[in-house]
Amino acid sequence: MNKKSPVAFLVDVDNTLLDSDGVIEDFRRHLAAALDESSQQHYWHIFEQLQQDLGYADYLGALQRYRCENPRDHDFLKLSLCLLDYPFRERLFPQAVDFLAYLATRGTVCLVTNGDVVFQPRKIERSGLLEAVHGRMLVYIHKEKDWADVEGQLPAQHYIIIDDEPRILMAAKQFWKSRATTVFVCQGEKAHDPKHVQPYPEPDVAVERIGELLDRDYRHLF
Repeated sequence: MNKKSPVAFLVDVDNTLLDSDGVIEDFRRHLAAALDESSQQHYWHIFEQLQQDLGYADYLGALQRYRCENPRDHDFLKLSLCLLDYPFRERLFPQAVDFLAYLATRGTVCLVTNGDVVFQPRKIERSGLLEAVHGRMLVYIHKEKDWADVEGQLPAQHYIIIDDEPRILMAAKQFWKSRATTVFVCQGEKAHDPKHVQPYPEPDVAVERIGELLDRDYRHLF
């Protein structure tokens, strides 16, 4: 049985520690170089459909579906290699690793993220984030529905959830109630889109960038 910690830090990855919007823009450029306009539109249509169905960005899944619908189009091979070999470490937000190192001195730190079973772990490993948290990583399809499993994996008296999506922070607060502190990091496109923010209650803490949480004003939280 896992030993219960006084506090566990559950830290999101995409647009919290890593600039996923920037990764998407880079991929768009690679896509434009590899495919014609019609094929690009087709790929992004598949991508958006999958994202709506799954709740997370599934780049490789969209490529696989694109391939099934276009079995003789071999340009997709360049795109899969682009994704698997992408230099994710260069897309970390400033002070992201420093912040994780600081949290490790205060309690148990785990990356808790939504994603697919291949690309998401690959991205986390290549970015250096997996090493920064000593291998602690949980990847779900819908983590906001799996807090009970998170607690089973990481028993703690109190949870501090750090994420760029208010709906996920709300779900954590509803599950753990007073045992949860929610931290909204306003990075990424969704974090500045009213339709993704306004329907949900205010978090306990909100910052504009992950590095702010290293400032003295927030040290009392950790």
